[in-house]
Amino acid sequence: MRPTVAEALERCVGDVDRFAHEVWGRRFRVHESPGGGFDDLLSLDDVDELLTRHSLRSPAFRLVRDGRTLPLSECTRTTRIGGTAVTGVADPARILAAIEDGATLVLQGLHRYWPPLVDFCRELELELGHPCQVNAYVTPPGAQGLRPHVDTHDVFVLQAFGTKSWQVWRTSEAGTDDVENVELRPGTALYLPTGTRHAARAQHAVSGHLTVGIHPTRWRDLIEAVVARLLDDPVWEAPLPVRYHRSRDTVADELGRHLKQVGAQLMTADPAEPVERRVERFLTSRAPMLRGGLSDRLRVSAPEDSDRLRRRPGAVCELRAGEGGVLRLLLGDRELRVPDRLEPVIREILARETFVVRDLADRLDRDSRLVLVRRLVREGLLEVVDA
Repeated sequence: MRPTVAEALERCVGDVDRFAHEVWGRRFRVHESPGGGFDDLLSLDDVDELLTRHSLRSPAFRLVRDGRTLPLSECTRTTRIGGTAVTGVADPARILAAIEDGATLVLQGLHRYWPPLVDFCRELELELGHPCQVNAYVTPPGAQGLRPHVDTHDVFVLQAFGTKSWQVWRTSEAGTDDVENVELRPGTALYLPTGTRHAARAQHAVSGHLTVGIHPTRWRDLIEAVVARLLDDPVWEAPLPVRYHRSRDTVADELGRHLKQVGAQLMTADPAEPVERRVERFLTSRAPMLRGGLSDRLRVSAPEDSDRLRRRPGAVCELRAGEGGVLRLLLGDRELRVPDRLEPVIREILARETFVVRDLADRLDRDSRLVLVRRLVREGLLEVVDA
């Protein structure tokens, strides 16, 4: 059984409903995952493999010591591929020496290329409704990477291996800044809302944690979208009068009338429209999930009625009615348009765990169903299931 999108968030917060209503955006929280650590997402051995065998290239990594990023010249080399010089390639020997000397290794953008985190991040952001990214921090014993700071986005800190001591600042009811010490062990998750001051302290053993950055859509984003749409009216492009700087009271009165006009328009604006546009933007701007897509495309170049298929893990598909007999499929990284007469069969496909192409015979003739499944495989929605 494949994991549901909710399971990734549950690993980070436990009770998802309680987190959503009592914690999200309000306060930091520590959660101990009952299912064990997060080393299935990234282990020390995984870090070793990435560093020594994958020819990482900047900016996929960096080294930090005492809050300062080390120059690339201290940890990279130039190599050649097919006669072309490639700069900024990780030099494993120099990086290992730097880590041994107290530097923290930062692996950046792991949600783009490390398979366990590609899947985890997709599951997490589909449950949250907000884009996510993942960096990893590997700190040797006795070292400290980043100094006290705040992030401009929300964060999950997931301790993958080793332990690490953190300091988290919060404002008390009396208005003073209190510091709380938090010990992260394998399986501990720490949630930090935007603007929470924090720092990781030195520890006695090697530590590896994942920092999941969550970039939330905020209320101001929706409000700005509504206001921007109103200000698209050419009437607001008119210049201020000549010598306005000598008639400030007159200009202020006129501005007041304009603000009342805009306010009246805001009162009658449709709030559903900017929300739907933001949802559609989210559902068409995710990274594609195409693992296995090459073999699938080759196998369905000539599909058969006996082929078994299923929805690709992490694939997004939400249906929207279009104009002129069109059905819009929001597929995560793009939009696909098909005739709206296909809506019943596409809903049937989405409702099934797996299906054989001939199962669609009561809705489409043979040629039509073969064309449809071939298209949906090519678009990354479906994958072929081995017999």
